[in-house]
Amino acid sequence: MRVLIAMMKHETNTFSPVPTDLTRFKNWAYYTGTDVLDQFGGTNTPTGAYIDHARKRGCEMVTPLATEAMPSGPVHRDVYEHMVQTILAPIEEQPFDVALLDLHGAMVAEDEADGEGGLLSRIRAVQPDLPIAVTLDLHCNLTQRMIDNCTMIIGFKTYPHVDMYEVGDQIAQVMFRALEGKVSPVMVWGNRPVLAQTLCMGTADVPMSGLQDMTRKLEREGLLAATFFGGFPMADIHDAGISAVVVGDGDEVQARSACDRLLDRGWSERAGFIYSGRPLDLAISDARQYTEGPVLLLDHADNVGSGGTADVMEVIREVHKQELENVAVAVVWDPAAVKMMQEAGLGNRVSIDLGGKTDMPSIGRSGELFHVEGRVASLTDGIWTVEGPMYTGVEVSTGPTAVLDTGRIRIVVVSFHHEPWDSGIFSNNGINPTECRYLLLKSRIHYRAGFQPIARATIRCDGHGVTTSRNDQLDYQAIRRPIYPLDDDATA
Repeated sequence: MRVLIAMMKHETNTFSPVPTDLTRFKNWAYYTGTDVLDQFGGTNTPTGAYIDHARKRGCEMVTPLATEAMPSGPVHRDVYEHMVQTILAPIEEQPFDVALLDLHGAMVAEDEADGEGGLLSRIRAVQPDLPIAVTLDLHCNLTQRMIDNCTMIIGFKTYPHVDMYEVGDQIAQVMFRALEGKVSPVMVWGNRPVLAQTLCMGTADVPMSGLQDMTRKLEREGLLAATFFGGFPMADIHDAGISAVVVGDGDEVQARSACDRLLDRGWSERAGFIYSGRPLDLAISDARQYTEGPVLLLDHADNVGSGGTADVMEVIREVHKQELENVAVAVVWDPAAVKMMQEAGLGNRVSIDLGGKTDMPSIGRSGELFHVEGRVASLTDGIWTVEGPMYTGVEVSTGPTAVLDTGRIRIVVVSFHHEPWDSGIFSNNGINPTECRYLLLKSRIHYRAGFQPIARATIRCDGHGVTTSRNDQLDYQAIRRPIYPLDDDATA
């Protein structure tokens, strides 16, 4: 059996000023041919699951591309075209028996608002009868074009996404059973006008916990796959918002009923998807009451994992102002500062204007530098392998990396954007996170994978940034209207 396995992933924040060129993909993951097998075989990813299934069945595997970039602005049109053409090339040369695709669901290119739908429709244009199984992120903005151009879809049920292998394994099993004539997949989908906020999508929290419990129950009752998507609100496209997709075994009526029940529950619990914050100075002041750590301080409005610049210094500045002690920060993106610390040398003191290099015109803010002085505590190449539960076994690179120690605060400064979801971001840079009183993390929910088990408390810090949860700071132009909570007249 001839199997195509490909990965093309990007969560696009249309408000982000961070460019998404080919270098950005190569900085995180860009592999072709047999390198895909070497890099993703044995990893906690859908691609890892696909490889295992194909090997177990003795299939001929063709792996034209496995690539992912950290979330950022719209993908450059030439980069998008390059990736799509790379995946299409082997299909154009010779037909396949099946395609197993590891996609995201919220990719937006400069001239293609539905990156995944565009890819799938072009694959089907080359081989119209090709069976296609797709895994998508929990933050997928599902579209009719995606549904129309594949055979079956499943999405992650966890956030942090620790079930990536599991869902890839599940949909691959369904696909191979279908090819063997053991099941007859039928797929239905729908959406509701709810622009849920990412900060309120943690699957350990209400309402998402109950919705994901419901998808699992539906699968135990006989559905082949059931998925509820929170959507990605930082993508200003028509279809952004909550959605659901269900794959049934020959019974479309059953599948439709299940899908509608998921969506109705999501709509009825819509208020739980909206975040309400508080002044930053009060949050940091509250942190002072904790005498033991680690206490997690979440700089969630500047989260790389949703397209943040990672150089907004507002929360760090407030922590410095209130003189919190024994703080470790992950991470600040500032390649120029890393270079200065490399030139100064390990153990030497430096005086640096840190961060604030990126303007954010979409929210009307300019970058603001933060002048700090301290000692260069660590210098590394930024390459390490994830050992925690999310992206387990995947090699990570933050580029040349340094740690600046101000005396009270140790700041991990990186050359490549990175969201701190794994404790390796500290331990591989000479910091033991369990010994810190405070860990300031530029993250929303993914931090839970690596840091929740060691946390004494978690405090959300409402700074500025293009991953803000304040809808009044974002100028939506393309999204469908009316939609909750932007419009009072939104209805299901």
